[in-house]
Amino acid sequence: MGKYGYLKMRTDGGGASGQIGSDLQELGAAARKLVNHAIRLGSLGFGTTFLEWVASFAAIYLLVLDRTNWRTNILTALLIPYIFFSLPSLVFNVFRGDVGKWIAFVAIILRLFFPRHFPDWLEMPAALILLIVVAPSLFASTLRGSSIGVLICLLIACYLLQEHIRAAGGFRNSFTQPHGISNTIGILVLLVFPVWGLVVYFL
Repeated sequence: MGKYGYLKMRTDGGGASGQIGSDLQELGAAARKLVNHAIRLGSLGFGTTFLEWVASFAAIYLLVLDRTNWRTNILTALLIPYIFFSLPSLVFNVFRGDVGKWIAFVAIILRLFFPRHFPDWLEMPAALILLIVVAPSLFASTLRGSSIGVLICLLIACYLLQEHIRAAGGFRNSFTQPHGISNTIGILVLLVFPVWGLVVYFL
């Protein structure tokens, strides 16, 4: 009996070791999947953040260009909500706080009491800062970074590209006019961020 009991105990021990080995294999497989998903999500998040910076710089570039030497009839005021929705959170939160409030306060004082010292090219940037400061949390927190905000950016970029091509007399002509290449590339860059954002959202 003792002999059989000893053999039975050895058999049970082997089964437990096999179960532990199987559990360790499953745990390793789960860890590898977790690392792969983390790397994938991290790369997607990095790509989204990088494209936010690129899109914001492109929109600001087009806004400055329109205030200086572009002078188009396109509704470039739409660049303001585009920047609002695409501006990286780091910069947005800075202007959302006291820094933006002071800038908006000074801009309003200059516009009201010293209109001659308030240049025209400052109107759009001042409007952007004022929009960031006074925007309700529904727009500043909920819609920003959501699929709705990205979709709004996509619609604005598509509209601006369509109007720019129409004003230039065709897609080919949009590259041959003065400042055509930089303007067209700038508007095309506006499309990259919302398209990438929608791809990441639906993945």
